[in-house]
Amino acid sequence: MDRTTALLIVDMQMEMANATAAGRPRVNPQAEDLTAALLAAFRGAGFPVCHVLHDDPRPTHRFRRDKPSGQPMPCAAPQDGERIFWKTGSSGFAGTGLGEHLKNAGIKRLVITGGVAAFCVTSTVRSAADLGFEVLVPEDALIGFAMPARHGGDLDADMVLEVTLSSLAADFATVLPTAELLAQLTPAAAQ
Repeated sequence: MDRTTALLIVDMQMEMANATAAGRPRVNPQAEDLTAALLAAFRGAGFPVCHVLHDDPRPTHRFRRDKPSGQPMPCAAPQDGERIFWKTGSSGFAGTGLGEHLKNAGIKRLVITGGVAAFCVTSTVRSAADLGFEVLVPEDALIGFAMPARHGGDLDADMVLEVTLSSLAADFATVLPTAELLAQLTPAAAQ
């Protein structure tokens, strides 16, 4: 990897931690630690980092920038100089200026992580691929939850993640473990 690669963290906001603490079934309990490891590696290599956060237009929604539940999780807190893009929809590219920013910065490849895997992460990955970016998705650094099935009952969190990642891997991204991504971010790769 080189400096044309950026880390894009999607919706790692406190409401994710709140849902986890409330006992909502989820995958990847290590996602926060792996996100922090990716951030440290990208920062250490001098590679760009961008954050996409959700700011729902509904006043009572929990994913709002004016509420504690809408603030970044500690594992993904932006640092000075890292761009933050606030979105009101599913994709981090819709109406945010993110695509223009990345193109102007010469970014060609994105490592996209965050939550929720089956929702905003998927939308952002697909949009990135449509815009011509090469996309890498760290499968074990994503937050994903169980979800209601349309005909009743629930879909298991592991099944939801597997279907999501299989769909992305089929046509939109390279899906791989975080350890493989970290191995590509050695100090020599930053040269």
